[in-house]
Parts: sequence; structure tokens; C-alpha cells
Amino acid sequence: MTDLTSHFRGVFTALITPFRDGAVDHVAFAELVERQLEAGVSGLVPVGTTGEAATLSEEEAEDLIARTVKLAAGRAMVLAGAGANDTRKTIEKVQRAEDAGADAVLVVTPYYNKPTQAGLVAHYSAVAEATRLPVVLYSVPGRCGVEIAPETCATLAERHSNIVAIKEAGGTATRVTQIRQACGDRLIIHSGDDGLTLPFLSVGAIGVTSVVSNVAPREMVQLVRAWEAGDTARALELHELIAELTDGMFIESNPGPVKAALALSNLAGPELRLPMVPVSDASRQKIAAILGRFTHAAAAFQEMR
Repeated sequence: MTDLTSHFRGVFTALITPFRDGAVDHVAFAELVERQLEAGVSGLVPVGTTGEAATLSEEEAEDLIARTVKLAAGRAMVLAGAGANDTRKTIEKVQRAEDAGADAVLVVTPYYNKPTQAGLVAHYSAVAEATRLPVVLYSVPGRCGVEIAPETCATLAERHSNIVAIKEAGGTATRVTQIRQACGDRLIIHSGDDGLTLPFLSVGAIGVTSVVSNVAPREMVQLVRAWEAGDTARALELHELIAELTDGMFIESNPGPVKAALALSNLAGPELRLPMVPVSDASRQKIAAILGRFTHAAAAFQEMR
């Protein structure tokens, strides 16, 4: 687990999928990835929730994973989104991600079905047995309607050596303690909520799978590195620096706000695929104001350092 822990430590960016006139904008995607790498992120997460995986074709998803692997060129880990609410389809997605060169797969709980904990054990076991890649569990009850119980995490980590981590997006740091108590050091924990990154780190998580790092990769990387270096005061300053921006990225359903922020920064277009639509004018104005304040504060912060 030691080697894997070092690979999963730090900021993993949940990449958006930029679109132009309905198609994937590969130029903008490549530029976004390079910006992340220059900021020093540890991992890239294509084809996840933020990447609008639900409305990508299988061919688009596999191509984006392969492109991310090529663009990363070993500079960051590629953790590919590969979840579905059908176990057979999930396995197909995982195998496509493996074929595309991903380093690991992020597998969300089946949505809509609301499986029992026994169903989750059976689902993730089938996935783990179908791949050689490390598998990262993804618990996000606000979107999927089901949470992975700490005891279920323990069962899966004990039974399958390639189930190695969990992206925890249940909205409370208490879950980190519960998972650690159930699993010990058998399961790496990532924060799945940007605003809880620092609290999660303080109770045993080692990184974050981040939405806001699409916009502010440098500051997110600095936050985690400050914590790792024992500079808790600086980590707290950075947490407070990005707090309003983090809240702004969720004033409407993700990834609408983060795409609006990137469009305002001339980094990618605001286009989404139905049933997602661009944020309202009122939200866009709020995001513009938040982004302006953040940009000013971040520049002042970096100058002081």
C-alpha cells in the first residue's frame, strides 16, 4: 500500500469535458490538461461527473481517457471515471479504460437502482475481479441515493487487493474517521468535496479529487502541499482564500458553474450537453464577481509569499 499511497497523494483534478458545437473540443481539453500539469497536480480524472460522463458516448469516453494518458506522459496519474448503474456496463467501461492506458479507475456507486450494501459488495467485487487496475470506490449519496457503509468498504478492501481507495463525497469529515476505523490503512481516502479538503486531511485523508482545481489548480496544490509540510497556518490561509470560489462552483449543479468560470477566464466554452444547460444569467454574474475577487486575492497572496 505504501507505493500506492504515494501515487494517490495530493490533488486530482476532476476534469471538465469542453464542448464546441456539440462535439468535444480537443484543443481546449489539451490546454486545460497542460495547465493542470504545470500547476503540479498529482492526478487527472477524465470522464467523471464533472466531465459529463453520463452524456458521453463510449467512443468519446475512451478517446478522452487515451488522450489524457498521452497528454500526461507520466507526469500525473490518470484516474479514469468508469461507473454505471449496470454492473455489466461498468465492467465494459473499466475494461475500455484499461485498454486506453488509465492508471486506475474511479467507480461510482450505481445510481437510481439504490442497491443494498450486499448489492454494493457484489457490484464492486465483480468490477475488481474484471480488471488488473487499482479500483477507487466513489461514494456520493447526494447524486446516487446510496452511500457505501464503512463496513462495506472494509469488506471490499479485505477481499480485493486492487480495491485501494475511496473518493468520499458524503459531506462530512466524520465519514473519514468511520472508514479509517473500519479499514485501518487498507483504504486510501480522498476528499470528494472541495470545501472539506482541509478538514479531511486533518483526520486522515491524503488528497482531494477536486472540481475547483479546474479553475484554481495552483492554490489547491499549494494547500495540500502546505498541509503535508506541516505548515498548517498556510494551509488554513489557502483554504480561506479559495472558500468563496469553492462555494461558487456549486451554486448550480456541477459542472455548470465551473464551466462558466472557465469561460469567463477564456479557458474553455460554457457549453454543456442536455439535460444540463449553462448557468442562469444571475448565477453567471455571481460567479464573475466571485472570480474577480478570487483573482485579486490570489495575486496578492502569491506576492506576499
